[in-house]
Amino acid sequence: MPAYAYKALDSKGKNSSGVLEGDNARQIRAQLREQSLIPLEVEQVAEKASTSKVKTFFSPSISATELALLTRQLATLIEASLPIEEALLAVAEQSEKNRTKNMMMAVRSKVVEGHSLAAALNDFPKAFDTLFTAMVAAGEKSGHLDAVLVRLADYAERRHQTQSLITQALVYPILMTLVALGVVVMLLTSVVPEIVGQFDNMEQALPTVTQVLIAISDAVRDYGIVAAILLVITFFVIAKLLKNPKLALKWHKRILTLPFIGRLSRGTNTARFARTLSILTSSSVPLLESMKIGGNVLKNRHLQNLVKTASERVKEGSSLRAALEQTKVFPPMMMHMIASGERSGELTQMLARAAENQEREFESTINMSLKVFEPILIITMAVVVLFIVLAIILPILELNNLAGI
Repeated sequence: MPAYAYKALDSKGKNSSGVLEGDNARQIRAQLREQSLIPLEVEQVAEKASTSKVKTFFSPSISATELALLTRQLATLIEASLPIEEALLAVAEQSEKNRTKNMMMAVRSKVVEGHSLAAALNDFPKAFDTLFTAMVAAGEKSGHLDAVLVRLADYAERRHQTQSLITQALVYPILMTLVALGVVVMLLTSVVPEIVGQFDNMEQALPTVTQVLIAISDAVRDYGIVAAILLVITFFVIAKLLKNPKLALKWHKRILTLPFIGRLSRGTNTARFARTLSILTSSSVPLLESMKIGGNVLKNRHLQNLVKTASERVKEGSSLRAALEQTKVFPPMMMHMIASGERSGELTQMLARAAENQEREFESTINMSLKVFEPILIITMAVVVLFIVLAIILPILELNNLAGI
């Protein structure tokens, strides 16, 4: 029975919205009238996502937190031997956001119509990526959907933690830097001109430090806004250029060679690849298909191409370790663990351990970087403030010396 999203007015004229199941839109309107609601709009939920060539554009997306919670709830209900359609209905009813509720009702409608859960989830590619749907499909084929969903829930939660760590690593330094720059700009444009203006009548030449400060202050006041506008325009131009696949590929390749950022990028992507490969192979997904999906979840396009080349070598008969080693981006420790897993027949477990090692190293690098950044910023601000104070005090001291003479 298909699901329909509706918008209606209640007896007090307030807007009401939700999802109901029925054979057609007319039946939904009748149900609404029975509830003393005036139907304004009734639309089949699955229609927009499944009957258009642009379904990816219109497909709703959910956050990593929502995906982790939704997957955990679904895994728990299916582990409790609840039928899939009832589990999907329960998850939809527990969703606080209408967008998520509508999406889960649409998935349930397709399952009730006879489609597999993986096929139903595939109608919402922004919410459920290739990795998610491939694992669900493998779980349905093997009859261990509950175990697969548990792995997916663990993966989604771990991915959310990693994203939070990356966000913290980016937002905190940027915010602190902007605050520091704001304070310096305020001093240069408001405080410094008022104080330095008192030295205009001095017949004595100003110290070099003071002259430099005055020049910087004048430049910031005269050209600061123009420089800020140019900076914003440059940012948008670069973002536009990076939408070009060739330029984006060159930029992503360049990122991997940068001293600190390159290390973080390699660590994040290799850990994600190892984790993805581990959960896919543990869910009985063939290795070549696992490598293809694992390459697609990488954020760096250059690494995606390298993994694609490695998968071709594996297809030709090469071992996984030898194929990945030729990319020269995966860490030696991961290569040794993969080789050990291939020899012992425990590749899945070794991939999971390799992913854990990479994730721990990434987290320690982030934490150390944040601890180092704060004192560096404080020292930099102290030097800037000291420079401003010296530039203001030196003329005053010279004036006092002249007066004493």
